[in-house]
Amino acid sequence: MTPFKIRPWAITDLDSLVQYANNWNVAKNLTNKFPFPYTEKDGRSFIALANQDNPVHLFAIEVASQAAGGIGIHPQADIYEKNAELGYWLAEPFWGQGIVMRAIPEILDFAFSTYLIDRIFARPFGTNLASQRVLERPGLCSKENSKKPFTKTVNISTNWYTPSGEKIGHHPLPDHYSCLVSRLYSELKVPLSHPP
Repeated sequence: MTPFKIRPWAITDLDSLVQYANNWNVAKNLTNKFPFPYTEKDGRSFIALANQDNPVHLFAIEVASQAAGGIGIHPQADIYEKNAELGYWLAEPFWGQGIVMRAIPEILDFAFSTYLIDRIFARPFGTNLASQRVLERPGLCSKENSKKPFTKTVNISTNWYTPSGEKIGHHPLPDHYSCLVSRLYSELKVPLSHPP
């Protein structure tokens, strides 16, 4: 299996961040906060943002001595303060190597031991079947499908769409997929088995 480590972002990651993040196949599966095209300015802003909180909760996934993706926990506020969202992305050359599948348990352990939360959720787009499979493989998540789709702002060959399908701004995505992990995961410490 490909070795990796999770660590805080550093300004020295800028070149690899921009190289790997500036990929439509990555960006199309993330929220609108993840820009495309991804520029050096975007990378500098993100690295500053990733290091501004204490404790740091947005991490680089390092593969072969370079930042090749990111994984993080986004604590929620107000009436959702006992919840956190899991987010991640990985550079396309490293897909299918089990890296994110092995990184998720590490970040869940970090989250439950660091924050006063009871629930972690992840929301890959309904079209992102690979990410859904990653979340299901460790056996950590219960699946929920909702009938209301998300919308993702996209610009493909300057064609923009609205959620209703009109050519001007957004395009609708199919079913929303949600993964839930409860505090039970961290309390039970059940050993995770990874498929060969």
